[in-house]
Amino acid sequence: MGLFDKVFGGSTEKKEKKVLPWIPLNELQQLDLIAEKSKLKTQLVFKHSTRCGISRMVMSQFVEAYGFTEKDADLYYLDLLNFRDVSNEIGYKFQVMHQSPQLIVIKDGVAVTHANHGAINELDLTAFVEVNEG
Repeated sequence: MGLFDKVFGGSTEKKEKKVLPWIPLNELQQLDLIAEKSKLKTQLVFKHSTRCGISRMVMSQFVEAYGFTEKDADLYYLDLLNFRDVSNEIGYKFQVMHQSPQLIVIKDGVAVTHANHGAINELDLTAFVEVNEG
C-alpha cells in the first residue's frame, strides 16, 4: 500500500459492521408491552428518519458506541416515516415531544430521559441501564 492509499483511505482492510439487537417497533400495541417490560428492564426507543442525513449519521455513531446486550436493555428501532402513527402515540403515551432522530429511555412505565439529534450520543446511558453480568 502506497503513501497515497494510506492518506486517502485506500486500505483493503474492511471493518466489520456492528449489528445491534434491534427490535422493530411498528405496532401501537407494542407501546403497552414496552411500558410493562420497563418495570423489569430499561427500554430504549430510537426514532429514526430514513430520509434524513443527520438521523443516519447520529444512528451510525450510536451503533458504534452502543455497549449493552439484550440482557441489559431492550432496544427498539422505529422508522418514523413508515410508522407515523406509532411515533405520534409514543409522544402521547410517554409525554415526549417528537424529534428526529430521538432516543427515549423508558423505566417503570415512564420516559426518564430523552435526547435528540447529536445529543443522543452525548447521553450517558449507563445512568439508566443496569448491566447484567453473566
